Amino acid sequence: MSKKLNIALLAGDGTGPEVVREAVKLLEGSQKNYGVEFNFSENDLGGDRYIKTKTLVTEKDIQQFKNADAVLLGAIGHPDVKPGILEQGILLKLRKEFDQYINLRPVILYPGVETPLANKGPEDINFIVVRENTEGLYAGAGGYIHYGTKNEVATQESINTYFAIHRCIKYAFEYAKNNNRKKVTLCAKTNVLTYAHDLWERIFYQVAEDYPDIETDYGHVDAICMWMVKNPEWFDVIVTDNMFGDIITDLGAMIQGGMGIAAGGNINPDGTSMFEPIGGSAPKYTNKNVINPLACIGAAAMMVKELGEEKYSKDIDNAIVETAISLESLSAGKMGMSTSEVGDMVLNSLLSQNE
Repeated sequence: MSKKLNIALLAGDGTGPEVVREAVKLLEGSQKNYGVEFNFSENDLGGDRYIKTKTLVTEKDIQQFKNADAVLLGAIGHPDVKPGILEQGILLKLRKEFDQYINLRPVILYPGVETPLANKGPEDINFIVVRENTEGLYAGAGGYIHYGTKNEVATQESINTYFAIHRCIKYAFEYAKNNNRKKVTLCAKTNVLTYAHDLWERIFYQVAEDYPDIETDYGHVDAICMWMVKNPEWFDVIVTDNMFGDIITDLGAMIQGGMGIAAGGNINPDGTSMFEPIGGSAPKYTNKNVINPLACIGAAAMMVKELGEEKYSKDIDNAIVETAISLESLSAGKMGMSTSEVGDMVLNSLLSQNE
């Protein structure tokens, strides 16, 4: 009997529907080989719906996602909607609603993929960033005084609780233990953010006491950025707060070959998680069939792993590697193939592993 998995598809804006389509094609075309049966439901959240109805996340959306085992997201971001409305009203709303307190970002350079770092290869760029996903500067605390005047004051507060920090850091150590990772590095700024990041550091070393076989390390965020470029091989698992995690994972995407390969997960280990390519909606490429779908397919691989299908996930990753080697470039419009052709190639590679 097949394992049934309900997946909500939030294709979103721009090129999101195109890359989600390829991920779905891969899963539908390979599910029988892995004893899985996917049931996909679609959701129209995004810029177009907001423009037409002025609605963001509704109770009906929440219920659909609650009934799903996971959510596969394409992209959120529309050129005709003011920045921040969709991001806060959809992405941050869903992360908080479903307590997706971990943002998990593999930074892995696949064989055959070019990195802008001189003399570095796949053996050097292979680490995971664990980002706290619900607090910090993204918690939404702050406001204006004297808005729109020359006396205006704007505040944005960083919220850091023992509870959220502890569960994030514990997740990082558990991830290291369960995935044969040897070191966890805390990325913070204790010399300036002396209250919030002192709490992060104290909890980090407190949790580390329960994992004596895992090495620990600390780096200020500016130094982490420097060493990610100069010596990325130093890192194995990095754990950090919301803001710094947002920044260093984009740097990570560049050193692993670009946004076309970078996937991530917004994870609640005990609830509904959401997986996505991190490259954004890329509206100028919409409906041109030239966007790279590998990141979204990689997000699907992360999703099936989180849902307990380890071999399925590993085989998808292997198919992505084989496909990436064959492409002229990972950049949109420069791959040498269309979006749908790249999707076909990954599916064929995956199926060939089971012949």
